Amino acid sequence: MSPVLAGALQFLALFVALALAYRPLGDHMAKVYSSDKHLRVEKWIYKGIGANPDAEMRWPAYLRGVLAFSAVSVLFLYLLQRLQGSLPGSLGFKSIDPDQAFNTAASFVANTNWQSYYGEQAMGHVVQTGGLAVQNFVSAAVGIAVAVALVRGFARSRTGELGNFWSDLVRGVVRILIPISVIGALVLVACGAIQNFSGIHGVGQFLGGSQEWNGGAVASQEVIKELGTNGGGYFNANSAHPFENPNGLSNLFEVFLILVIPFALTRTFGRMVGSVRQGYAILATMVTIWAGFTALMMWTEFHHGAPALDVAGGAMEGKETRFGIAGSAIFSVATTLTSTGAVNSFHSSNTGFGGGLDLLGMQLGEIAPGGTGSGLYGMLIMAIIAVFIAGLMVGRTPEYLGKKIGTREIKLAACYILVTPALALGFTAVSMALPTPKDSMLNSGAHGFSEILYAYTSGANNNGSAFAGLSADTNWFNTTIGLAMLLGRFLPMVFVLALAGSLAEQKPIPATAGTLRTEKPLFTGLLVGTIMIITGLTYFPALALGPLAEGLAS
Repeated sequence: MSPVLAGALQFLALFVALALAYRPLGDHMAKVYSSDKHLRVEKWIYKGIGANPDAEMRWPAYLRGVLAFSAVSVLFLYLLQRLQGSLPGSLGFKSIDPDQAFNTAASFVANTNWQSYYGEQAMGHVVQTGGLAVQNFVSAAVGIAVAVALVRGFARSRTGELGNFWSDLVRGVVRILIPISVIGALVLVACGAIQNFSGIHGVGQFLGGSQEWNGGAVASQEVIKELGTNGGGYFNANSAHPFENPNGLSNLFEVFLILVIPFALTRTFGRMVGSVRQGYAILATMVTIWAGFTALMMWTEFHHGAPALDVAGGAMEGKETRFGIAGSAIFSVATTLTSTGAVNSFHSSNTGFGGGLDLLGMQLGEIAPGGTGSGLYGMLIMAIIAVFIAGLMVGRTPEYLGKKIGTREIKLAACYILVTPALALGFTAVSMALPTPKDSMLNSGAHGFSEILYAYTSGANNNGSAFAGLSADTNWFNTTIGLAMLLGRFLPMVFVLALAGSLAEQKPIPATAGTLRTEKPLFTGLLVGTIMIITGLTYFPALALGPLAEGLAS
């Protein structure tokens, strides 16, 4: 079987698995966030944190809950790392330095999971399981909660109430993330991923030196890292490490975990707004972009102009032979079109155009299908922009799902789409202008520029993957990327929740003959075009200086 055919069959198997999970999971999540009943364990949690789960919140109160919970999470994770050297289960590792502890705390709370450290050489069992793994659950649940709040803004009328943040947070963890993670961890263990709390032990002599590995609760952390579109690896090699991702089956299963909730949330959206066809329109947009990017990534990695790579059968540098080009291409597209920093190959070793596709996937806003929650609310923001553009073309006040898109709504949507480009391009420009940050680049020229552009694009978009040539464990990069991650996560949430509150206060507008049919293929095409044009206008100059220049020169 040819590698190209094998890749096509892998993609087809993944597509079928996602299609089978789409309806039951989407319907389940709609029931979770629409129910007025609480499980017993949820009642215990509410009592422990002193929250009233039945109290409706307007958008400022909902936002305060998001920010307060996240601020406490950053502080807790920062202190846990700073105290690691004094904690049991540290495996003898020292406490984390202040700048790196801040960067890591910001990273995991912001659902970014950028890592400027070697996981197996820095973090003990307590920090890994009691700190990082916990944030993998709750940061993903925060993203879903904000998305659900926006959906309620469309579904409700004549009220500014968006639900209860604490109830949405707890339900996301207890009823969605934990059950799937338990099953997923068992699947990964069956595939060969490790799950233990063993210490550091030697594994023999290699090339004149010794090698040591430490164990860990890897399978359980691996499943939520993918399911919550978190990223980050227990080991520095991330999902290229055989303890995390042992074989081709586990590789495809991990990609399934990355995509299943973001895709299924479109079904949840359709059910909650009372029109599953609206959910299908959003789903079609996501699938079109995802399938297109996957096909382009396979093409650029299989077909290239380098004779040595032709002899090797493809661009295999930086890729695991047990996954091959197809398995690596499918994984890299999934991880950069979602806010998942997991990697099973080094993106820096991709062809020039392949690395550019990874960058572009993040620069789209990671909305195809995007992160857990963040992908849905990002796509709905783009849908609002699309109906606004359509309204300008026909001279009609834009409407979406029976809600008028007026001055306030379009200003909030515009602010949302401007935040991450400003952070990514601004920090990149400053880093290139200063003398010291450029010393961290492994490569010069276009590829070196791409290393820094990728780092800030990844941080601001809460992705977490990296062009591995950049030495990011410096005071400058730890601090600035940490700020980019926090601002890139929570500033957009401010605009999303404010928009949700504005929409919920409106009264529904009845559809007329002139209303744009947003459940039709025409709107899907308009939405895809809007996304690509806005992203191109924003990032094309930077892409031309980096991956495009590198690709054309090769």
